[in-house]
Amino acid sequence: MDLTQGTEAEKRARAKKMMLWFGIISLLMSFAGWTSAYIVSRSREDWISEIQLPNAFLYSTIVIIISSFSYMLAKKAIKDGEGASGTKWLWITLGLGILFVLLQFSGFSQMVAQGYYFTGPTSGIKVSFVFLIAMVHVVHVVAGMISLLVVLYNQNKGKYSPENYLGVTLGATFWHFLDLLWIYLVLFMFFVK
Repeated sequence: MDLTQGTEAEKRARAKKMMLWFGIISLLMSFAGWTSAYIVSRSREDWISEIQLPNAFLYSTIVIIISSFSYMLAKKAIKDGEGASGTKWLWITLGLGILFVLLQFSGFSQMVAQGYYFTGPTSGIKVSFVFLIAMVHVVHVVAGMISLLVVLYNQNKGKYSPENYLGVTLGATFWHFLDLLWIYLVLFMFFVK
């Protein structure tokens, strides 16, 4: 495919999609590095093999999965010309994103209550990795919520239509990536002792 072909709008859309995928790939590489370091660090003498993940992490997994479905429903509604329904689903997705972040902080509190800290004399390398990986993911979910707010703003301004909903598609792609990434991370932390 010749990327120089097509209208200006098509070329801009391709460029935006490629930039998003470059960003997603770089995030994947970062998390792959942290999970690889986690695996390599299991041979350390101070590795705590039996840490229990907080229940809030499991609840937040359910919430982020539901939020991906609500974003899909928003995109479908906008694509079908049902703007009011699309806006409603976008707000629901934002609410679920906020709930996800709150559950993550609840999970951090549960870990601290169990005596696990990110750093300090009572911390361990595994606990530090769990905090780091989960916290960096939270930062990216916040970035996803900011992009969702931009999508909501544009939706309220009437910028999306069944013929033009690229912003919704890009936002949804990033959101679904964050969803899949969290599922991978929580399964990784649960099964890799």
